[in-house]
Amino acid sequence: MADGSGAVSPINSGAEDKIPASLDAEQAILGAILFDNEIYHRISIYLKGEHFFDPVHQLIFEAAGDLVNSGRLASPVTIDTYLANAQGYLDAGGKRYLEQLAANVPSTTGAADYARIVFDLSVCRGLMSIGTEMSDRAKVATLDDSPSAQLQDAEQALYKLAETGKYGGGFKSFRTAITEAIELANAAVKRDGGLAGVSSGLRDLDRMMGGLHPSDLIILAGRPSMGKTSLATNIAVNAAKAYREEKQPDGTMKAVDGAVVGFFSLEMSAEQLATRILSEFATVASEKIRRGEVDQEQFDQIYHAARELEKLKLYIDDTGGITIGQLAARARRLKRQHGLGLIVVDYLQLLSGSGKRASDGRVQEITEISMGLKAIAKELDVPVIALSQLSRQVEAREDKRPQLSDLRESGSIEQDADVVLFVYREKYYLSRTEPREGTEEHTKWMARLSEVGDTAEVIIGKQRHGPIGKVDLHFEEKFTKFSNLADDRYMDDQEY
Repeated sequence: MADGSGAVSPINSGAEDKIPASLDAEQAILGAILFDNEIYHRISIYLKGEHFFDPVHQLIFEAAGDLVNSGRLASPVTIDTYLANAQGYLDAGGKRYLEQLAANVPSTTGAADYARIVFDLSVCRGLMSIGTEMSDRAKVATLDDSPSAQLQDAEQALYKLAETGKYGGGFKSFRTAITEAIELANAAVKRDGGLAGVSSGLRDLDRMMGGLHPSDLIILAGRPSMGKTSLATNIAVNAAKAYREEKQPDGTMKAVDGAVVGFFSLEMSAEQLATRILSEFATVASEKIRRGEVDQEQFDQIYHAARELEKLKLYIDDTGGITIGQLAARARRLKRQHGLGLIVVDYLQLLSGSGKRASDGRVQEITEISMGLKAIAKELDVPVIALSQLSRQVEAREDKRPQLSDLRESGSIEQDADVVLFVYREKYYLSRTEPREGTEEHTKWMARLSEVGDTAEVIIGKQRHGPIGKVDLHFEEKFTKFSNLADDRYMDDQEY
């Protein structure tokens, strides 16, 4: 720990128990910041207060950050005023210790190297904590704590450490939360369309939702043949097409528009999904592509569409029957290897829970799955779109527009979801109720069918961040494609 003399006390006397930390490097980076405040901007992209081993150094770094970010000078005088009532700081020597840090800085040119040492040693301490925790847990393993559960938790902890250099949860200060909220708003201002989240590529849906927000669980539900998979696929492709990244000051790449998409297709094969996407882009019916019933012109359209689509940052996992734990592990791996900005799961009821929950009944298993999907969204900080089937009770009503109560095992799904969307196509039901030709009812039916046309409704049944209501979209069934309506029909705040 730091003391008033500026000397560094040993971290541990036994070499075998030595904690990875360099108080010299911590002092050097703090001294460099006090000497030149611009250094803080260059290293604060990745170096945070919690990466410092010495609590006093954490205090000084965070105080310097607050001053620099507010446009003020971070110096021994200003920081001493800022930390006047912090007991640990006073015990270390107070202002005299700050002056020693500023006077003894080896060189500001090596600031980035000192900062990287502090960061890397913090990661090493995190690895030690994870190793100790998992070792202790494995020694006392019980039937309720299976090795597979331990492996998943270890992977989750290692992922978090690899992504942020931090291990362990806990309280987050309101100042930190406010800063993150401002950064989110700033990103929305800079992004085309002013969206806080990933654009769905559908104008009116984005207007209602503000895009697809990180850490949100979005349930997309509907009866069979309503177009759930088509809408989810359209959104996934739109996000992948719009993907654009920029190099950050620390050398890492960051998405500034669109998203790298992970698509878990538990029902359709990757080839079937790719055929649907190809059909949409080439404007050639998917059944013609599958049967090979295409002429030269259509083949050329397919070829050019394929050349464009092969560049998409869209990754498909078509493994059937995977568990929620396996899905989380694969999503983490995808983010580590290629980046990840959006997850699509088609569909929720085809996932499995852990063996223990499965034996408790399907409702409990679905509860575990919906909670797991929400946890994945928060952990990876990406929106998760999970498709869900609706119960048959929809068919028994005269008005077949879905409601929240129509969700299968709706209690847990509705509770865990941040947004619930329903896909409804009146044309699907109308086309199956054709009256006898030549009757007055048939004339009315034809008029109604013409009025409905190819319009589909996306009903927002729940939204934590905004209004509920509905959005009208155009659906081209031949190409399984949702798109914006030609006009600007738009209804908001319309409850169902």
